[in-house]
Amino acid sequence: MEYSDPMIELMNSLELIVFKDKPQKITLPQKPKTLTEIEQLRKGTGLKIADFAKALGVTVSTVKEWESKRARPSATELKLMRLIHSNPMLSKELMD
Repeated sequence: MEYSDPMIELMNSLELIVFKDKPQKITLPQKPKTLTEIEQLRKGTGLKIADFAKALGVTVSTVKEWESKRARPSATELKLMRLIHSNPMLSKELMD
């Protein structure tokens, strides 16, 4: 026969009584995702990622790299993004 410590059994029983109505699953609040400058510029234009990439003359994967901060655009690319952001009609001219 296996020995069982009475104090441990008592504590386990009390825990079941005290916490019986409370969910045992603990969920941590998620932080709201902050957008990178590149994401803000792209989303501010209303362009999808593919159209934004085409207007800039780069690949979709390049834009994704910039948005995930794994790579940085050149100063010229960043200026072009800001121009497109301030004048969304410019993107249509650049995609033609």
